Amino acid sequence: MSTDVLTLGKALNEGLRRALEDDPKVLVMGEDVGKLGGVFRVTDGLQKDFGEDRVIDTPLAESGIVGTAIGLALRGYRPIVEIQFDGFVFPAADQIITQLAKMRLRSQGAIKLPVVIRIPCGGGIGAVEHHSESPEVYFTHTAGLRVVACSNPADAYAMIQQSVRCDDPVIFFEPKRRYWDKAPVDRSGEWLPLDRARVVNPGSDVTVLAYGPMVKTCLEAASAALEEDRSLEVIDLRSLNPLDIDTVLESVRRTGRCVVVHEAPVFSGYGAELAARISEKCFYHLEAPVLRVGGFSTPYPANRLEEHYLPDLDRVLDAVDRVMEW
Repeated sequence: MSTDVLTLGKALNEGLRRALEDDPKVLVMGEDVGKLGGVFRVTDGLQKDFGEDRVIDTPLAESGIVGTAIGLALRGYRPIVEIQFDGFVFPAADQIITQLAKMRLRSQGAIKLPVVIRIPCGGGIGAVEHHSESPEVYFTHTAGLRVVACSNPADAYAMIQQSVRCDDPVIFFEPKRRYWDKAPVDRSGEWLPLDRARVVNPGSDVTVLAYGPMVKTCLEAASAALEEDRSLEVIDLRSLNPLDIDTVLESVRRTGRCVVVHEAPVFSGYGAELAARISEKCFYHLEAPVLRVGGFSTPYPANRLEEHYLPDLDRVLDAVDRVMEW
């Protein structure tokens, strides 16, 4: 298989195309996913090639879309649902949390729910209200859901296909401001398991944990930190639930210091769970408290203020300075 340089959005498109080709029971459904190709053009050309019965334009009703996907999954299909923007997932929260997450346990494993819910997440595109949310913690808290987040084109291509093949429901977060980032994509199929984290930058001084849109920011911080002779080990978590805690703990036990970075507000955010687990398991290895960098405890601001809201290179480096000086 070939290796091509693709944008993250195009890599998702190619991954969805491969999933549709490989299994006639795979469907794509959502608002404007067909003729328009999605607001970010991630599904561009799929309806033309696979038909309106497999790439389905739905009404503007997220609860109805997810409810229909649950019914299709119960009848043997593998639906891929697109939520147009992150802030629009909440009307479907009842279907996701009350039904989708619980049916497999309720049936003692007899029922499979292979539903993938794609959610473009995060800010950085100058959008209006409800278009720049980071709702991952609502779903990581919900037992019965797998929650994953891609950060680059190669993972986008692989992880969407792995999610479609999974018999559990998967919440699939896509960093919308990274849709246009380019990188090589290997189509060989020799991929890291869906539930494994990846060390994307080896280091020895501080472990930096990130996922989705913040991975690139943390890699930039690692490059900048080298100017001060500081070595940051950046880990892309990839899977938020289940969490690959072994990879995290191995790194923190070596470095003795940890910074967690995400776009969502720090208070009760995903970083709180990471900090708690690391403190429990690595207490005698830590040289400093686990620090968190994230959004503020406010609704996402108007676009002219988002650069002040979102964690950036300087805020990550400030946390690194503080954890090193402890």
